[in-house]
Amino acid sequence: MVVDFLPEAIGLGLLVSLLFTELFGLAAGGMVVPGYIALFMTDPISVAATLLAGVVTFLAVHALKSVVILYGRRMTAMAIVVGYLVGMAGRAIAPGTLAGVPDFQFIGYIIPGLIAIWINRQGMVETLTSIVTVSAVTRLVLVLVIGEELMR
Repeated sequence: MVVDFLPEAIGLGLLVSLLFTELFGLAAGGMVVPGYIALFMTDPISVAATLLAGVVTFLAVHALKSVVILYGRRMTAMAIVVGYLVGMAGRAIAPGTLAGVPDFQFIGYIIPGLIAIWINRQGMVETLTSIVTVSAVTRLVLVLVIGEELMR
């Protein structure tokens, strides 16, 4: 099962993300995001749904900023909570009921919130492309190190 390799994926994701940040100055959406995304790279619809949940979370928190004073820890906490709620709302929708979209799942519970935090900090294009790049490199290293067991 994919989750059996979560510690390895997070560890490699941390290392690759650190190297990416040092080389290019872009963060990959939080410490654990690349590892989680790397584990689910064989399910691109779930990856896309999770990235979309991060964007929706960012937009919701950005809209809340016009009504509530949000910065620093408040912003971080609000993004995590809203991301959790967006993910739970997405999970409540029965998979397969969306116009021809096959079964999918949102990755993690706080991942959309972490993605939203980094979109707010460094921009949408920069964050999403760095997440995909670092996750792909992490997945490649996982496949090279773990191999066939990763596919079970």
